[in-house]
This record gives sequence, structure tokens and C-alpha cells, in this order.
Amino acid sequence: MAPVINQARRGGTLRLAFLSAVVSLVATFAASAAPIPLFNVYRAEEGFTNAGISMAVVTTAVGTIAALLVLGRLSSHLGRRRTALASLGLLLLGCLLLLNVHDIGTLLAGRLLMGVGAGLASTSLTSYIVDAAPPRPEWLAAVASSQGPMLGLTLGAITSGALVQFGPWPRDLIYLVCAGLLVLSAALIVISPETAQPTPGAWRSLLPRVRVPAGVRHLLPVAAAVFLATWATGAFYQAFVPALVDDQLHTHSPLILGLVFAAYMAPSVLGAPLGGRFTSAAAQGVGMIIFLAGWIGIITAIAFGTLALFIATTIVAGAGQGIAISAATRGLLHGSTLADRASIFSVVYVLCYSGAAFPSLISGELSNTFALPQIVLGYGALALVATLITVLAARTSHIGTARNSQHGELVK
Repeated sequence: MAPVINQARRGGTLRLAFLSAVVSLVATFAASAAPIPLFNVYRAEEGFTNAGISMAVVTTAVGTIAALLVLGRLSSHLGRRRTALASLGLLLLGCLLLLNVHDIGTLLAGRLLMGVGAGLASTSLTSYIVDAAPPRPEWLAAVASSQGPMLGLTLGAITSGALVQFGPWPRDLIYLVCAGLLVLSAALIVISPETAQPTPGAWRSLLPRVRVPAGVRHLLPVAAAVFLATWATGAFYQAFVPALVDDQLHTHSPLILGLVFAAYMAPSVLGAPLGGRFTSAAAQGVGMIIFLAGWIGIITAIAFGTLALFIATTIVAGAGQGIAISAATRGLLHGSTLADRASIFSVVYVLCYSGAAFPSLISGELSNTFALPQIVLGYGALALVATLITVLAARTSHIGTARNSQHGELVK
């Protein structure tokens, strides 16, 4: 009976690790979304511009990319728990700094800290999730690791909007709530087991290097198109939707702003498991077609100033991105080893945050010259290009599979 008991105990401790990592990942991105409903408050009370708010989004993404490039492989050497705790500590410091935002420099500094913390969490916690995930259902690890951030962003935006509009201390309470959630997450990590034993080479791992296992390298271009377009849209919702909701859709409610942002993120979580019914290539194509349909509706809603249509088509785009992102992640993780996972997630999130950073940087500069509806058209064009790349790749994959099957080969 001893081996059975030991196996049961191991299964129980791995479930605790899985739960702790998921909760911590959600808390990480809930804290990252906390300032979004406050952006219009900062615009009104502190005089921040659209370009300044866009720069805050860029700063977060740049901090995350830097952490991914320098710290992305650290969890494979120091262990998942230590690096996860370090990431939560950085996010906590960012929340505390944002309690006193009265100039753009403080906002940028707080967002930079949170970006570095989110970058370190993105590799350590997602690798922890995949390490500890149960073997069935097979899609659970990919969905939990890719959609945990979306769930966190959803909860953070809605909670922040509600507390800013209805709670006491509207500029502070959400950061205190996030700080408490981060402390709780750290406590869960502390009592969870380690899944990756420390290995030598931690200092060498700090040298920036991005590596994808050779077996999935051919999938990277299409996955890059998916990650870049969908995360660029997420950054658009952070940087420009506060002003759009206020100026074009004629509502000043922080809660509505939080709900609009959540309308893009929440369907991503619900749409992701649907992609498990298809092959990775097919699911990416289906997801991006839905994503593009949503973007066409978003552009139409802004042109007519219709809030209800804007929210409805935002939900459609969010569902499409959930299917596409989880499918792309599933394809890259297929057959990966424990040692490969931190590197794979580093690449995934470098692409994601590059999609968030560079279009936001360009759009922030263009916002001084062009009106917001014109900026929106640029993001719609990016969605169109990414969809065409993904659909053509899925069609090529289908034709290749059919031809190989005629020759009696088994193709994944």
C-alpha cells in the first residue's frame, strides 16, 4: 500500500501547487489591470494626456520584456517557488508606489515595477502550472497558463471600476486590495511543493537568450502573428479605450470602463476550451476569423458612437482571441520537456508584450496628430493582416496533412 499512499500524497501536493500557481497568476494580472479604470481619473485630475497613458502601457510592456529576456530562464535554475515569490514581491512594491500618483513619473515607475514582476511571473508561474497540472484533460495546462492572465485582467478591471466608482478612497482602495491578494498568493506558494529542482548556471541564465525547441520552431511565425495582434488589441483597450469610452461613447463611469475592458478579456477565458476541439492550426484559424469579425464590429460601433454594439463586438473579439491564443500555446507546448517550458513561455510572452508595446508606442505618438477613430483603423488593419497569415497557414497545414495521409503517414 505504501507506493499507492505516496502516489496519492504526491498527487495532492501537485494539486496544491497547481492551484497556488493559478491563483498567483490571476492575482498578478489582476494587479496589472487595477490602474485601467483610474486612467480617466488621472486624465481629469492630474492632466495626463492620451500619449502619457499610452506611455504607461508601453513602460509596463518594456519592463515585462526586459524581465523575460534576462530573468526568463531563472526559474529552471532557482526553482519555480523562489522566482514566483520574487515576482509577487515586485508587484506588491508597484501597488504600494501607485498609492501616490500625482505625476506621470510616479505612474511610469509603478507600472515599470509591475511590468518586471509580471514578466518574471509569466515564466515562473506558467511553468509551475504546466509542471503541476493533472494529465487529464490534456488542454488544461495550456488553457490555465494562457488564460490565467486574461482572467486576472478581467477580474482586476471590473473590481477596480466598481471600487473607483462606489468605494471609499477611490484612488487607493483597489491597490490595497491587490496588495492583500498578492500577499495571500505568496502564502500559498510558500506552502506548495517545488516542481523544478535548483540546478547550477543561474548567473549564466541571465544573459539574454531566446530559444525555442527545434521541433516546434516552424510553428513560431503563425503563433507570433496571433500573439502580436491579440495583445496589441489588449494594449489598445488599456491605452485608448478609456478616452474612447469617455469622448466617443459618451460615458464617464469607471465601472463601465472596467466592464468594457473585461468584455474583451472574459470571453477569452470562455472561448479557450473550445479550441481544444480542433487541431492547433485549425483552432488558430477559426479563432482569428472570429477575432477579425469582432474588430469589424468595433470599428462600426465607434463610427456610429454605439456603446451596446461596441461591447457586443468586443465580446466577439475576446472569444476569438481566447481560441487563437490557447491553440497557439498548445502547439508550442506539444511534446515539451520540463527544461524547455520556461524558455517556451519566455518566447511566448516576449512576443505578446512586444505586441503590446510597439503598436502602443507608435499609436501614442500618432495620437498627437490623428484622431482616435483613425488610430482604431490602424489596429483593425493589424488584425486583418494577422488573420490572413493565420488562415493561410492553417489551410497549408490542412493540405499538407491530407497529402501525407494519402502516403500512409501519421501527421499531428
